[in-house]
Amino acid sequence: MTVTTRTTPLPPSQHRFAEVIHRLEAGGSMLPDTPDNLKQIIGIYKAYAVPMDFYWRDLLYIAEQVFLNPIPAFKYFISQEYLDRPNSYAGDNADLRIWRGPATAHPELLEFMQKGELKRKLPKWLHHLWHDRVNMEFAEACMDAMLWHQGMGGRFNDYLESEEYRQNADRAIRAYFKGNPLMLGLYKLFPEMFLEQVRMLSYTANLGLFWEVMAPVFFEMSDIYDEGGFKGVPDAMNFLVNGIFAIAGRPIYHHVFINGECFEIIPKSAGFTWLYEAALPYVEAVFYRTAPFRGTKSYNAQAQQVPDQQADFHYGILYADVFPVGSAGIPPTLLMQDMLHFLPPYLLEEYRQHCRGEDDMLIQLGVTFQRSMYNVTSAVIQALRAALLYPLDDTDPVHLQANRAFFEAQMDRFLRPEARLPDIQSQDYR
Repeated sequence: MTVTTRTTPLPPSQHRFAEVIHRLEAGGSMLPDTPDNLKQIIGIYKAYAVPMDFYWRDLLYIAEQVFLNPIPAFKYFISQEYLDRPNSYAGDNADLRIWRGPATAHPELLEFMQKGELKRKLPKWLHHLWHDRVNMEFAEACMDAMLWHQGMGGRFNDYLESEEYRQNADRAIRAYFKGNPLMLGLYKLFPEMFLEQVRMLSYTANLGLFWEVMAPVFFEMSDIYDEGGFKGVPDAMNFLVNGIFAIAGRPIYHHVFINGECFEIIPKSAGFTWLYEAALPYVEAVFYRTAPFRGTKSYNAQAQQVPDQQADFHYGILYADVFPVGSAGIPPTLLMQDMLHFLPPYLLEEYRQHCRGEDDMLIQLGVTFQRSMYNVTSAVIQALRAALLYPLDDTDPVHLQANRAFFEAQMDRFLRPEARLPDIQSQDYR
């Protein structure tokens, strides 16, 4: 006997963000599907990918080479070896070729590193002191968020507390300071302090390996858009969803190179993967939580301006008010400044036509970045739904209701008054 299931459309959602939920159920994004939104998010992905190409290289350089240097004054002066290091997802010899471009550092990045905003080829240290460089402080702020909001997915943080990890770190620490009785003596006196530094460097490697994937993804999306390949925002979101599944099993590890010898602090054999130990923790820690920016909230416990529960942190880009955040030294402003150098011409023209033109370009750029990260978060939500629940075209009402409950639970996180989900529904939000 053949049993057929009658398809029964669900009643409309009663959630505050019912319109967004229905859009997700139809295979769309939290970001409305408009030509302007598509242009903005793809343009900002391109502008983000160029500095990100430096971020991931320098993060791995710090984690693998600088390591426990007590005075890492030149940690942002990345070696040529790491600029030439082939991206595992670009170039002819890629493990999985995502971007059709070269595997070495992006040409626009190399040009900026040589001449900076000044457009003059000066010694590297002069560009650095003038702050005419890629702002690696932003990348480190993201790493700090992952370190602080640890345990957001996978088994990575559990491993960092294991005896195996301690032994691996101990071998690397002793090898790094071999012949340095002062530092070995300090290590003997304060072993936990050194171990905590190694844990931080393991998160540094984690983030570097995460961004090594995202840079070619964004470069390829930019090229596809230039070729007319994306017809709408859902196309861009689905490209991200497919990329998440294609690269989900990429190993996350931490190797240190000391005098030509490789020390596997977190070996690839530990089985940590890109999706569970890097991507999901990154989205949770950086997009949603992070921490209040110094100078905008009091960290004094008596002032009660910072939540006393870690789960209540809500300071990521999905909640950020980019208008007052445009202050010197605050991490998102550093990223906006980095992206400003690499905006495609069509996005520059977009900004010149709105608000105060070039005078508030960093703010407009920040709002665009916020839109684009809502689209990335939509891809993560759709990927989780696909992995954990049911297809969007499932005909079983019970399955559709389970999907609905999942989407509504995700939208509950944007009920906070700080959330920018309502703002991005309008093109007037600039």
